[in-house]
Amino acid sequence: MAATVPVTVAAILVAAGSGQRLGADVPKAFVRVAGRTLLEHAVGRFAAHPAVDAVVVVAPAAELAAAAELAAELAGPDVTVVPGGATRQESVARGLTALTALADGVAFVLVSDVARPFVPATVVSAVVAALRDGAVAVVPVVPIHDTVRQRGESAALGAVVDRSSLVAVQTPQGFRRDVLVEAHAVAAPGATDDAMLVEALGHEIVPVPGADESFKITTPADLARAEAVALLSAASPPRSGGPS
Repeated sequence: MAATVPVTVAAILVAAGSGQRLGADVPKAFVRVAGRTLLEHAVGRFAAHPAVDAVVVVAPAAELAAAAELAAELAGPDVTVVPGGATRQESVARGLTALTALADGVAFVLVSDVARPFVPATVVSAVVAALRDGAVAVVPVVPIHDTVRQRGESAALGAVVDRSSLVAVQTPQGFRRDVLVEAHAVAAPGATDDAMLVEALGHEIVPVPGADESFKITTPADLARAEAVALLSAASPPRSGGPS
């Protein structure tokens, strides 16, 4: 992480999920994969990226001290840990507030889910590059490979949807900071995606290629996949994050 230049890119890592769907007895951020918590995997990747100047972790309020200790080991003084809210939207808003106190000079904000702990550096670089090229909001996307159908009103399935026109959205989502702050200030409660809030202001959302490794860990089956990804990552040389 850059330590001698102004903070221009900050990452807000949302880690306040309960992990109930995982069947875990700890918050999701503290579930371990390949010997490390999801929080450690996520913070480590963003803190090591050359374009990311500061990291804000939004953690479960009851686990704030533990989250701060883990994050500080990986990111040092460039990480701030704050308690999350009752919803993801509230948690991101708290991260933005903490960012304001941390550094007023931040131009761009990346918002990512700790439940996606294996985001490749190349994806972070693509999001940052698009922002620096003038985009207001950027999201990584991947094609949908499964056949998709509409639900019928009865038990029968409806029509097949043309999947060539569909993509799955991932994180980190990147934003011009002032626009994201405005979007949260005027948004109604209940949003699960920050790009939706910015789009509601009339801004275009620019897509960049996502990655299969950026899948979201939601179910116990996802944990098995995550173990495989972690082992492959450990066995492979790190890929360049590209220019910062």
